[in-house]
Amino acid sequence: MKFVNIALILLNTCFLVTGQFLWKVGLMRKTNPFESIRTIVELFFSPWIFGGLVIYGIATVLWMFILTRVDISVAYPLQSIAYIMTAFGAYYVFNESLSPLKIMGCLVILIGVAMIGYSAKLS
Repeated sequence: MKFVNIALILLNTCFLVTGQFLWKVGLMRKTNPFESIRTIVELFFSPWIFGGLVIYGIATVLWMFILTRVDISVAYPLQSIAYIMTAFGAYYVFNESLSPLKIMGCLVILIGVAMIGYSAKLS
């Protein structure tokens, strides 16, 4: 697989993780965001939530472009690196726990991603 395609998948993954983090920050800043229809609508006008939606939109367009260049059977599993980025990012940004079991799970994902990437090289 070409380096540029891998870079595009990683960029897309970064957009997805960033969007999730923005949503988390936006939700943390609201009390009872799902209390009523009004609070749900207000939630979408939060700069954090709206920013996350915009970034997700950009990621979606980028993903469609990636799918024109890369087999989905390779691209989608490679995007699972988002789980690793999210686990470690949540540890540093939100002080969430990072247990040895989570780290081992991330290693298993990383090994799987490496195997899929290597199999794409052989094709």
